[in-house]
Amino acid sequence: MRKALVFAALLLFAPLTLAGPALAAKCGNNAAGFPAWLASFKREAVAAGISSRTVEAALGGMTYNSRVIRLDRNQKSFKLSFEEFLARRAPPSTIAMGKRRLQQHAVLLDRVERSYGVPKEIIVAIWGLESGFGGFMGDIPIFSSLSALAYDCRRSEFFTKELMSALRIADRGFMRISEMKGAWAGEIGQTQFLASSYERFAVDFDGDGRPNLIHSHADVFASTANFLRQHGWKPGGDWAPGSHNYGVLRDWNRAEVYRRTIAHMASELRR
Repeated sequence: MRKALVFAALLLFAPLTLAGPALAAKCGNNAAGFPAWLASFKREAVAAGISSRTVEAALGGMTYNSRVIRLDRNQKSFKLSFEEFLARRAPPSTIAMGKRRLQQHAVLLDRVERSYGVPKEIIVAIWGLESGFGGFMGDIPIFSSLSALAYDCRRSEFFTKELMSALRIADRGFMRISEMKGAWAGEIGQTQFLASSYERFAVDFDGDGRPNLIHSHADVFASTANFLRQHGWKPGGDWAPGSHNYGVLRDWNRAEVYRRTIAHMASELRR
């Protein structure tokens, strides 16, 4: 069996200054202050140990992405009822597709389940909900989305840390900047990891030397399982609402309607 390499282990000797970057220049709620903020942030990133070459490749010439801010302000899907959300995101056709994917990747999913104790139905449910089983992972360059969100005052500190994480991923050569595209909040790959989660929980399960959550099903499935196991998933336990493992799903997505849909879809996939 190939040896699984958890990406977080590569960070053990990272300088302590990387752990909590200070905010750059003052945040803002429109495009006016973005250039000054960006210039300050780039200096901070280099001071934190990221190469100036990576910083310029990722952020050179960056402009304020107002579309990302509009999307951040307009998250209507989580305001739907469970029945409405389920009909939109996990209709019978999606569940049928999930059952086909379970069969297609049965050997690999069984290996991942044995390694991490997370049921294959949970992994496939998350995979389907996050990207339509890898069909669409987002097309917004994550450095564009994360820089806009880091500058924006609503959650500046949170997204500043995510932007630093994304730069470290690129600087270490684990992903090419050109392939780092995702949803509006900077999520990466087939199960939509934030950059900080990529750093902490991504796994090289196929043994090729780096975790690849875009192209490698082995890495996608194992990393998703590793995230849940590291957040307290109990092997063999139930995932119905009210159970311990259902509570763990809150660490995946805090929206009640979303985790309820994960649990429902996983149960349907097991039938």
